[in-house]
Amino acid sequence: MPEWTKDAGLLLLRMSLGSMMLVAHGWPKLSGFAERMDRFPDPLGVGSPASLTLAVLGEVVASALIVLGLGTRAAAVPFMITMVVAALVVHAGDPFADRELALVYAAGAATLLLTGPGRFSLDELVVRRRKRRSK
Repeated sequence: MPEWTKDAGLLLLRMSLGSMMLVAHGWPKLSGFAERMDRFPDPLGVGSPASLTLAVLGEVVASALIVLGLGTRAAAVPFMITMVVAALVVHAGDPFADRELALVYAAGAATLLLTGPGRFSLDELVVRRRKRRSK
């Protein structure tokens, strides 16, 4: 199998994981921030507005960075933490089926944390430019 297929798979993972999270979960939180901030779940005890802000960072900012492949490993951390908190804390008492999607997102983020973004990413472009400048 050609080497590029692994990188194409990582691109597909980044694009699907990040864009689905951003569009389906993050953007609604961001666009309805003012309406949600006083009633958003506070699983960490930091207050509803701070909890919503952390969720938006994990679901909007980190997702956008993952789609771009920019700071991918670093962006995967808040993305993954947000999903683990959602699945294991916020929805702890819910049936597994209600927590499953958050766990799938967390697994995808963990995969990107371990593998990196692949060569079809802005991270790779930055690395290549740094190598050229150092020569």
